[in-house]
Amino acid sequence: MSLREILKMGDPRLLRVAQPLRAFDTPQLHALIADMQDTMRAANGAGLAAPQIGEDVQLVIFGTDAPNPRYPDAPPVPRTVLINPRITPIGDEEEEDWEGCLSVPGLRGVVPRWRRIRYTGFDEKGRPIEREVEGFHARVVQHECDHLEGKLYPMRVRDFSRFGFTDILFPELSQADD
Repeated sequence: MSLREILKMGDPRLLRVAQPLRAFDTPQLHALIADMQDTMRAANGAGLAAPQIGEDVQLVIFGTDAPNPRYPDAPPVPRTVLINPRITPIGDEEEEDWEGCLSVPGLRGVVPRWRRIRYTGFDEKGRPIEREVEGFHARVVQHECDHLEGKLYPMRVRDFSRFGFTDILFPELSQADD
C-alpha cells in the first residue's frame, strides 16, 4: 500500500476523540490497515493509532518482533489489529517505564501505566478479541488506545526530570527514534 505521514505533537488532530468504526471487512478498512502497517514498519514502531495518520476512527495496530530497534530489550508482542477497543485494569498496580512515540519524535519519558489489563475489541473482520496481558504488551495497548482519546504520552508524565531527548538519555537508541 503506501506510507502515510505521521502527525506530530502540536497538530490539533491528535487531540480529537476518535469515532467508533461501524463497518468491518471493507476494502477501505483493509487499505487503511495496510497503510498503517507499512507506516509503522517503516518507522520501527511498536504500534500506531489511526489518529496518528489523520484518520478519526477507533483503530490501532500494534506488535513487535524481538528485538525492535526502538525497544531493544522489550519482549515480542503479537501483531494485532484492534478496533473499537476497551481497556479494563486488572488490579490497581501500576508500573513506570520509558515510552516514546512516533508522533513525539526524539523524546522519551517515564510514564505510569496499569501493569495488567484486559482489552476487548474487534479485528478487521469484526471478530471479537479479548485478551488479558501485562508488562510491555499492556503498556503498548494503553499507549495506542490513549491516541483514540486525544492523549499523548507526555500528558501522563508525572516527573519531568525523567523526560527528555532520546539522543541525550539513550544515545544508543537515538538513530532508531528519528
